[in-house]
Amino acid sequence: MTIERYLPEHRMSEATIFNDTIYYTSVPENLDADAEAQTANALATIDAVLATLGSDKSRILDATIFLVEKSDFAAMNRAWDAWVSPGNAPVRCTVQAGLMNPGYKVEIKVIAAR
Repeated sequence: MTIERYLPEHRMSEATIFNDTIYYTSVPENLDADAEAQTANALATIDAVLATLGSDKSRILDATIFLVEKSDFAAMNRAWDAWVSPGNAPVRCTVQAGLMNPGYKVEIKVIAAR
């Protein structure tokens, strides 16, 4: 089976696809925003990338959310709850983590079926 790489660069690809499973990590573009807005931005990017690759949020199997501050958990959940596909919530894990860009408050990794 072939591994597809979406927008590959030297260091990493934007997404990879294997066996009709999409692997993608989203980071916010609005680095001056609060955690809720950053989460909403990252989720909107997930929507766009999945659509480009022939999938959508209802087909997400697994999501891992990395938060810098535990205190942003409720704000992140507000954005997530407004976005997640009713009846199609994936398995999800949220981890407190130091992220590489000091402007990031959240980073979201998803695995989705195509």
